[in-house]
Amino acid sequence: MHIGHAKPLFLEDAFRDIYKGKLFLYFDDTNPKKESQEYVDAIKGDLEWLGVKFDKEYYASDGIPKTYELGKSLIEKGMAYACSCSAEEIKKLRFDGKACPHRDRPVEESMGIFEDLISNRYDKDDVVIRYKGDMQAQNTTLRDPNIFRIVRAKHYRQSDKYILWPTYSFNTPINDSLNGVTDVIRSKEYELGDELYRNILKSLGLRVPRLHLEARLNIEGNVTSKRKLVELISNGSLSGFDDPRLVTIAALKRRGILPEAIKEFVLRQGMSKVDSTMRLSMLLDENKKLIDQKAKRIFFITEPVELVFEDGNIGNVEIPLHPSNKELGSRSYEIKDKSIMINSEDARLYSGKTVRLKGIGIVSITNSNGAYSAKRLEGDGGYVNTIQWVMEGSPSAKVMIPGNPIDDNGDFNKDSIAYINGYIEQYAETLDMHECVQLERFGFAAIDKKGPLEFIFMCK
Repeated sequence: MHIGHAKPLFLEDAFRDIYKGKLFLYFDDTNPKKESQEYVDAIKGDLEWLGVKFDKEYYASDGIPKTYELGKSLIEKGMAYACSCSAEEIKKLRFDGKACPHRDRPVEESMGIFEDLISNRYDKDDVVIRYKGDMQAQNTTLRDPNIFRIVRAKHYRQSDKYILWPTYSFNTPINDSLNGVTDVIRSKEYELGDELYRNILKSLGLRVPRLHLEARLNIEGNVTSKRKLVELISNGSLSGFDDPRLVTIAALKRRGILPEAIKEFVLRQGMSKVDSTMRLSMLLDENKKLIDQKAKRIFFITEPVELVFEDGNIGNVEIPLHPSNKELGSRSYEIKDKSIMINSEDARLYSGKTVRLKGIGIVSITNSNGAYSAKRLEGDGGYVNTIQWVMEGSPSAKVMIPGNPIDDNGDFNKDSIAYINGYIEQYAETLDMHECVQLERFGFAAIDKKGPLEFIFMCK
């Protein structure tokens, strides 16, 4: 799942609560070549993490016998037929608005082929079952669409029980109607299919749910197409569906985005048929509002340089983990050596000036031929800034900086990821996996690996 799926999901969840209704989880799994238990488990995992609970769960593949029964009724009514044209021929005839020679095939002949397909007695793969629509319709989805096709592959759920599989346009309206669905929020891309959806149900004498169209939510510089994602993962451009550059639910979770932030972000867009492209930074800002009050503050430095104290050892220091949230507690260090490490940029910038070393106090920094020393001062000393530090021997850490995986031309951006190496205070080794913290004066980041420590940057 990706953030585009989260929008209708949270809308449906909200409407369920408003109207005291029920929300159903439906898996359209009738293409055995593209379905797997792995995908089902991943989707369920994403939904559980997002916090959306369902009142009922069902699978299209479990209802195949019922779709066979309804397919027979259409053939008996002369509203469906077995077609042996090639895919290329069907495409051309539909484009030209012309009927194929099998459209007037006798009902008994189409029914015989259908029965053979159901019983797996049909040896060839040269036939489909088509719904008899209107070959002259301006809406081309009504021009005798396929409603059953042969797919000879083992299904993750049904094994090799079937070779004849219903199409999405046939089994979905049927499952919606039979399972008591009253309202469906569909992506705007299905708008042309809405008339076919209704026509199939009317032809079968089944109740027609209300259909609501919703525009897709796109994220600037990102990709949500399953085909494109699989391609980029397969060729090694992306590390997987949880690559932090992506806006899949797995990637957002790994990056430290909270479900509440995703919900607030997508619901703020409301319902609309107008396509929108949003910046990921808007979601990151929403997340920052939620984590700022509970994210521990951690010292992290890059390009370290030694800072020697002129007046000897510092001793024990205790530093709060948050400037205002006292419930987070503090960490303490015994500084036994006469020196600590600070950013070399800070050393150069504040040489000859007074700064506050967080948790230690006010010092003046001196540079003697590249060797930096500090002298502790009483009072505030008119210090100009506060800087962080780490002790000698602190663990190394790496921060991944994810960028947009797609450039302005729609191509993969090879420079969409960068890494910053540095050193982090020892307390960081006690953090939980995926915990989001603020690396002081660097930004918010989520811990991604331990031993050695790796973080994923979220935002400033």
